[in-house]
Amino acid sequence: MAKGEGSTHFFKGIWDFFTSIRLTVALLLALAATSVIGTLIPQNQNPSAYFHQFGERLYRIFSALDLFDMYHSWWFQLMLLLLTLNIVICSINRLSATWKMIFNRNPGFVPSRFRKMANRAAFETAAPPDRAETVAWDCLKRRFSFTAAESAEGSRFLFGEKGRWTRLGVYVVHASVILLLLGGLIGSFAGFEGFVTIPEGETRSAIRLDGNGRELDLGFAIRCEDFDVSFYETGAPKEFRSTLTILENGREALRKDIVVNDPLRYKGVSIYQSSYGSIRPSEVTLSFTSAVSGMTYARKATIGQTIEIPEGMGRFTLKDYREQYNFMGMMNLGESFIGELAPPEGEPAEVALPLRHPDFDKMIVKRGIRESGVMVAITDYAPRYYTGLQVNRDPGVWVVYLGFIVMIIGFYITFYMSHQRVCVEVAPGVGTGAAVAVSGVSDKNRIGMDSLARRMARDLERQLSRN
Repeated sequence: MAKGEGSTHFFKGIWDFFTSIRLTVALLLALAATSVIGTLIPQNQNPSAYFHQFGERLYRIFSALDLFDMYHSWWFQLMLLLLTLNIVICSINRLSATWKMIFNRNPGFVPSRFRKMANRAAFETAAPPDRAETVAWDCLKRRFSFTAAESAEGSRFLFGEKGRWTRLGVYVVHASVILLLLGGLIGSFAGFEGFVTIPEGETRSAIRLDGNGRELDLGFAIRCEDFDVSFYETGAPKEFRSTLTILENGREALRKDIVVNDPLRYKGVSIYQSSYGSIRPSEVTLSFTSAVSGMTYARKATIGQTIEIPEGMGRFTLKDYREQYNFMGMMNLGESFIGELAPPEGEPAEVALPLRHPDFDKMIVKRGIRESGVMVAITDYAPRYYTGLQVNRDPGVWVVYLGFIVMIIGFYITFYMSHQRVCVEVAPGVGTGAAVAVSGVSDKNRIGMDSLARRMARDLERQLSRN
């Protein structure tokens, strides 16, 4: 075999591979199967959660196959690329014949074909044949973009045609699918999705990416100016709102309050309100009540600060803040400060100060769980929160939106518009009159074509009867 022939066969084989309907079906089934897997296996979770759920062996296998972030995996992107090429090459392969049909300046008509149509509507008129031909010709000119006439077998055949271009509707749908796939590929290659937590009053310029956990610098900073949360009577969060400021080169570029489903968008990056949490307050107000005198003393303290208690009742050190605290290993007190009370004599004792139960230490002392001459409580504090933000960038989203718009247009052309051809036959009738017959053919909506042929016959008969 000659070298040129081998090269020709090679490229023909590649072309035939991409024009295969079997390839299309196989890729669609593979994408459907992987989408099911992506639904069953939560994507972009913490690796420790996957390890706990699937065990070490399955975790390693799934991680090697990129099943935990499969929509950004090389094999998923490869399937999208293959499907895109398959649709493009299939469309090109079939477009040439359609193109010739659409832009044929002299389409051929077969009069005998129209005579055999089931929707043929005929009538007799007293108007002469030339008058009937003139009226029919004017009617076709108004309704159809292309018209032609010819004589055969003693009759005049007038043809009208429109909607040849509607055969491109399927290619418009193909183009929309290509746009959707390209949008997905662009987002997969050039986009990102990550998470960041920002305490009130603090600034972050980097996020942690979902899936691989790497840090990504955004090129600008996000500052949480304020965070507010409201609750239902049941204690469930009703609404949480963050006031965010975008800082670029140290200057304020944008500020906005965001809530769930109302993101801040800046330079193609969308910042969504995702979660929130509490962090330790910077300062609290403590009250010390003497069991002897009954006097109560208020003092402000910060974490690590030691306070001398009046009346010589010892010293108190505010040690730590915990989001959850289990008292005696059993009772969860929720958010709590932990302190250490050092009496003038004896060993220091740990004191739990839950925020939701201000009189907890008083109850502990009265029940004799802790012996002390002083009872400690938190009377006031300034709660602090952090906001959890989902940050993503998808440069392909506008391509996807365009794809959906093009798809709607393509569906409308494909299912609601048709290629119509109508034939009006004018033949000599009884005496000086004429016999007129109208029939038509359409590539879709044949019932509508039948109705059009009958309607045209009635209109022609009405006009000829008036003349």
